[in-house]
Amino acid sequence: MKCESCMYYVYDEDWEYYVCDLDLDEDEMERFLTGKTQGCPYYRLEDEYATVRKQM
Repeated sequence: MKCESCMYYVYDEDWEYYVCDLDLDEDEMERFLTGKTQGCPYYRLEDEYATVRKQM
């Protein structure tokens, strides 16, 4: 899992570190924190050019 390149991985200024910005339920959060997942089902590559491509 490459959280650093996911569009939901954002910097939280209050906590001063990066967090997953998705609202995970209790079971999903447990799997995420314990590393019991093969891959994140919500992972989306941050693509800053997606909007530009749609406008073309």
